[in-house]
Amino acid sequence: MELSKKAGKIVAEALEYGKALIKEGKLYADVADAVEEKITKLGAKPAFPCNISVNNAASHQVPAFGDTNVFKTGDLVKLDVGAHIDGHIADGAITVSLGENQENHKLIEAANAALNAAVALAKPGVEVSRIGKAVSDTIESFGFKPVRNLAGHQIEEFDLHAGLSIPNFDSKSKLKLEDGMVIALEPFATTGSGYVSEGASREIFMLQKISNIRSNREILEHIINEYDELPFAKRWLVRKFGAVKVNLALREMLSKGILREFPILVEISGSKVAQAEHTVLVAEKPVILTKI
Repeated sequence: MELSKKAGKIVAEALEYGKALIKEGKLYADVADAVEEKITKLGAKPAFPCNISVNNAASHQVPAFGDTNVFKTGDLVKLDVGAHIDGHIADGAITVSLGENQENHKLIEAANAALNAAVALAKPGVEVSRIGKAVSDTIESFGFKPVRNLAGHQIEEFDLHAGLSIPNFDSKSKLKLEDGMVIALEPFATTGSGYVSEGASREIFMLQKISNIRSNREILEHIINEYDELPFAKRWLVRKFGAVKVNLALREMLSKGILREFPILVEISGSKVAQAEHTVLVAEKPVILTKI
């Protein structure tokens, strides 16, 4: 647990660092690179690529190699960061508004309030549906909707999404939290319909199984050795091996089921989304791991 606590503090520091970098005209890619480098300098490794999901993108928006997208006034930016130390993972997220935008700020307030309500219920024996109801009720009290097909999750060693899922609405599930569980609680509030769908961008991948490939074995060996079964960014590979080799290798590994890809997730009506997230130790007095 000490390593999880340390990873959590690193996530909190990386989020504060990244928040200060999100400014009009700044490249998404520069912020992502800087946050990931910060995690490494603090003594951990990224547990997944730094997500910089903007406006109607709720999650899994990750800069490509050579990405030229820049932040603009009015943007609603989700910064989602993970760190691990020897497989002990912490996961946290904040939302940043660029400029004075009343709707943005209200969405952020709703997501933060929902997160606080969820954390307060992260106790042994609490049904996950009760947490989901608290999230939904809180977000709806602000006049918004929760994103129903995104959820919090249990975290275990080298396993970011382990077993238990914690909904953001009353799912009627009777599954209960257990003492000592580590969970990520992550409400999403939106002005839209409350559902996300897969977009075209795919920049996150994860090892699913080990199998032989005809060429570029060194890339597969690198993935196994560096990332284990945690998600990684395509741009990390391109930086090391070049775009041509990486594209060929990824195509082959995806076709053989060696890798899984994670597409960007966007709100289906094109509406803005805010996110707030903490990693929490389930206990009679819940412990937030992702705070300084």
